[in-house]
Amino acid sequence: MSHSTDPAIRSAIVEALQSMSRLGINKGTAGNISVRGDGGFYISPTGITYADMSADQIVFMKWDGSYEGDILPSSEWRFHRDILAERTELNAVVHTHSTNATAVSILGHDIPAIHYLVASAGGNSIPCARYETFGTAALGRSILNAMKGRRACLLAHHGTIAAGVNLSKAMALSVNVEEMASLYLACLPFGKPPVLSDAEMERILEKFRTYGRQPALSADPGPASRPESDGA
Repeated sequence: MSHSTDPAIRSAIVEALQSMSRLGINKGTAGNISVRGDGGFYISPTGITYADMSADQIVFMKWDGSYEGDILPSSEWRFHRDILAERTELNAVVHTHSTNATAVSILGHDIPAIHYLVASAGGNSIPCARYETFGTAALGRSILNAMKGRRACLLAHHGTIAAGVNLSKAMALSVNVEEMASLYLACLPFGKPPVLSDAEMERILEKFRTYGRQPALSADPGPASRPESDGA
């Protein structure tokens, strides 16, 4: 089977798009999703509502910008292509217009280290990319610049980008970005919020390298051999 007809990837994208409102990271039909494939990437189509979308309407695009079938890809396909081509360690990109993160992007602010989960984006801040018109090559360049050393950024006067090694990770990061933005906005009426030090964020980033990984356990470990959990 050609990878460009992989039904599992297509279905996962549709399910993720349809879950955006429930997760609080999007409203309406704004935003789009891409996932790396063999010789290109899958991307959500333009002009089709999420509720009515079917897996066979997900578009497969090649790196040269050509695509299979008669359904047009998202108008934002260029920055999806650019991120996946430049950042080979990332395999999925989620773009949203989540309310709080978009509000911070309108202010043109980075989200500083107000909470240790800012590190989930890969650094001590979640940067805001310079404004460029949607769908343009210039926007892709602005995003790549803002995402250096990061897996997420805001897009000035536009929305957010979150990327991950898989779609599940990218979706989870999108939720984190929106949560960090909501906390940041909640702090602003009281003045410039205090932030964690660069040294502490380095410690957090080091801890995140193994965060959430379960150790290999024997088939029937005793209670004393089970690691303590913080609920994460």
